[in-house]
Amino acid sequence: MAASTAAGKQRIPKVAKVKNKAPAEVQITAEQLLREAKERELELLPPPPQQKITDEEELNDYKLRKRKTFEDNIRKNRTVISNWIKYAQWEESLKEIQRARSIYERALDVDYRNITLWLKYAEMEMKNRQVNHARNIWDRAITTLPRVNQFWCLRSSPGVQQVLRENCSMCSCTLGVLVGRATLFCLVFPSFHSLVLVHPDVKNWIKYARFEEKHGYFAHARKVYERAVEFFGDEHMDEHLYVAFAKFEENQKEFERVRVIYKYALDRISKQEAQELFKNYTIFEKKFGDRRGIEDIIVSKRRFQYEEEVKANPHNYDAWFDYLRLVESDAEAETVREVYERAIANVPPVQEKRHWKRYIYLWINYALYEELEAKDPERTRQVYQASLELIPHKKFTFAKMWLLYAQFEIRQKNLPFARRALGTSIGKCPKNKLFKGYIELELQLREFDRCRKLYEKFLEFGPENCTSWIKFAELETILGDIERARAIYELAISQPRLDMPEVLWKSYIDFEIEQEETERTRNLYRRLLQRTQHVKVWISFAQFELSSGKEGSLAKCRQIYEEANKTMRNCEEKEERLMLLESWRSFEDEFGTASDKERVDKLMPEKVKKRRKVQADDGSDAGWEEYYDYIFPEDAANQPNLKLLAMAKLWKKQQQEKEAGEQDPDTDTAEREAGPSCSY
Repeated sequence: MAASTAAGKQRIPKVAKVKNKAPAEVQITAEQLLREAKERELELLPPPPQQKITDEEELNDYKLRKRKTFEDNIRKNRTVISNWIKYAQWEESLKEIQRARSIYERALDVDYRNITLWLKYAEMEMKNRQVNHARNIWDRAITTLPRVNQFWCLRSSPGVQQVLRENCSMCSCTLGVLVGRATLFCLVFPSFHSLVLVHPDVKNWIKYARFEEKHGYFAHARKVYERAVEFFGDEHMDEHLYVAFAKFEENQKEFERVRVIYKYALDRISKQEAQELFKNYTIFEKKFGDRRGIEDIIVSKRRFQYEEEVKANPHNYDAWFDYLRLVESDAEAETVREVYERAIANVPPVQEKRHWKRYIYLWINYALYEELEAKDPERTRQVYQASLELIPHKKFTFAKMWLLYAQFEIRQKNLPFARRALGTSIGKCPKNKLFKGYIELELQLREFDRCRKLYEKFLEFGPENCTSWIKFAELETILGDIERARAIYELAISQPRLDMPEVLWKSYIDFEIEQEETERTRNLYRRLLQRTQHVKVWISFAQFELSSGKEGSLAKCRQIYEEANKTMRNCEEKEERLMLLESWRSFEDEFGTASDKERVDKLMPEKVKKRRKVQADDGSDAGWEEYYDYIFPEDAANQPNLKLLAMAKLWKKQQQEKEAGEQDPDTDTAEREAGPSCSY
């Protein structure tokens, strides 16, 4: 009993006392404990036993157990493709190729969309040099999943080619080797051809061309690049394709082809999308080009800038002018015409002349280019005619366009065409410039009867145009028909409204003076003075009488001055009256006597300063201002108050002079007492 009690006491463990119950500085989480336990469990697992198979029965037993394991895993979850692949790879390791194929085929029945499964299947066939099987697998893959790029690329990849090449090299005879290489090319070439049709990406076209180049088929490679350029067209251009094409031609030493490719691409791809292209072009020109080539690069860059400007704002005609100037200096005629056609297609949206003034010069420059640079008269005529059809002549027109067209037809010796154009312009939209241009043309051709008819039409259109009347009369004067010229002047001055009547009257008077018709000239002056009393008319009349040189001309001139002075007494503009008197005084100084001069001097006015109120625009008082006025003696005699004011002003002036002359008496006395001053 005692012994059992002692044994029981020994089994009870002692509880350890915790001396420090404070929390540890580093806390251990439950996740960390589980992870450490798992790691130690793996470390403690013993390695699998090494089994040595000594006979065929053990091997068959091992295969049976392993296959059962794989089949069980597949049976549990058929969709896990990794189990299928491991199973097939194990069979492959045992050289059971037929079983491996069966496993891959079963797996494809489960998930034929799995890319890895197809790749592993084809890889197995290629490793075991089963060329036909590999080819069939690739064909099945690209047929089943044609949108998978990886199948197309790997079918023609260097690895696949190497396998096929090794298979072909196994032929013993030379003919067999050649047939094998031909078979290799025939296998790969259709793959690329189908690839670019199913996946028309730029990189696939480039791979196709490089494959051809690598195997020495340079003509085929060039055709592939050309097909690619044609396939993508101008709408889907890619700079990488043109860079690859240019580098291919550079490798073939075809430098002119390289330049053409770069220029073609730079003309059609926007600047933002062609940085790499422009960079490679610059490098090429620095390596193989000359100064002209580098200048072409600069021109191409400027063309990019202009293209961006006109795309941003098609109605920016200044940008079009700069662009066309650049293209004309360094481009072919067809390119220049294309740019001109693009420019003139941007018709101003509003039918107002101010919006068309810059636009119409595009047509003018286009026509001049076709005539002077391209030397194509027929196209020039078409440009002029198209522009004249486009302009809305009912609202506005451009006389310059009609005249340029007529001048062009004259240079082409087509006078009827020129007259027809100008006649049409006058009928559709008569303007002064059109009449003047047509008349000038007929004058140069010495067709005076046509000129008369044109002047008549011109004056019917604008009877107030004094210049037209004068030119018409001058024409008749040159032709020697004085009476007809005089009749034209009479018709002109009888018009109720004229834009410059003074010019017309002066021209009529000069005409009569040239004809030495003194009496007619004098009558003209009298008729003109009935219409206007302008001081210049009086002065001109007086100078005419003076220059006539006939007897009594001085007396007549003096008489006209006196008459003019009497007439202009009531004139409000005193400066004009003063101008007349100054002209009269100049005449008397040269031809008159002393009494005549004294008489005119007495008529000269006095210049006085006056003040007057100034009002602002709103009618409020804005203060006073000073101004100068003229007081004529004849007017002062009729106004006694003016004479009284003049006498008062004179008296005040005399008083100021008197006070200034007198000295202070106290100051004089002090100076006398001080005596002579001394200086030290």
